[in-house]
Amino acid sequence: MNADYKKIIQSISKGQYLPIYLIDGEESYYLDKIVALFENKILQPSERDFNLSVLYGREVSWADVVNACRRFPMFAERQVVILKDAAAMNGFNELSGYLAQPSPTTVLLIEYRNKKADARSKVVKFAKEHGLVFTSDKIKETQMPQWIQAFGEEQGFRIGQKEADLLSTYLGNDLQKIANEIEKIRINVPDEKELSAALIQKYIGISREYNIFEFTNTFSSGNKEKMYRILNYFIANPKAAPMALLTVFLYNHFNTLYKAIYARAKGEKDLASAIGIPPFRVAEIMALSQKWTLHKVESCLNLLSTYNGYSMGINNRNNDTELLKEMVGKLELIDAMN
Repeated sequence: MNADYKKIIQSISKGQYLPIYLIDGEESYYLDKIVALFENKILQPSERDFNLSVLYGREVSWADVVNACRRFPMFAERQVVILKDAAAMNGFNELSGYLAQPSPTTVLLIEYRNKKADARSKVVKFAKEHGLVFTSDKIKETQMPQWIQAFGEEQGFRIGQKEADLLSTYLGNDLQKIANEIEKIRINVPDEKELSAALIQKYIGISREYNIFEFTNTFSSGNKEKMYRILNYFIANPKAAPMALLTVFLYNHFNTLYKAIYARAKGEKDLASAIGIPPFRVAEIMALSQKWTLHKVESCLNLLSTYNGYSMGINNRNNDTELLKEMVGKLELIDAMN
């Protein structure tokens, strides 16, 4: 969890408020959490009618925001002003005059969604001087399993590495979607200590054995018997492995192998950094890189790029099932090359 996000949560829970909070960035999950916190946790329900102002950047001017912040609270110690979608407001930088001398009885939250506010601006400068600036960055794909495990701990779940990888593969890096799925399981099994593959399969619908993650590993490691079992499952259950998702995942996997082969050839010492993977995956990927030649990996990447286009309807008339059979057959031909 980001240190500044944790600082905001802790300070609000303790009733310790700063006059200015500027939150920005592309990851909406934390921004939504903070906005909800300011809407619901600072003021008592009886105080909100007169002391909570929610403004929208597309609808107000900077002067409207300043006037709202300069008002005195009514029947309360403080008021809360929330400016949503501040990036859409004309004259945003004019807020710097207020931020240089903020009202001590106003808690102002500026939500600058989908991008970062200009760090060189006076708005950011004064927000840092008199308050707190929090940037919610997108979580990298390589960091998602770690994030999932940390979120699981918050929910009272221990999530193993394999289960975290499985959730990351199927749910991507949409934090809200992942949080919703894990919270749904927690509601159904409030006393469970471990988020097992069986629970994931039961409540999210991701098979613990027949999934994209297992298919990729069995194919690239040469376990053909298991690979065919998973393939037959995919053919019978097309929703278990949508072609668009499967081709992207396979492409990323072989791209990682490509980097591993180069890193090995160059004698890189920090392999995790060179390849772009978590340290715990280095041994597995380096072992696989010994089984594949650079030429085979390049051929797989070219093929997967083509079939990803097919999966999106580019120059293709076949359904996903036929595409899957074709693609796997051609991947096997590449694997059989000398």
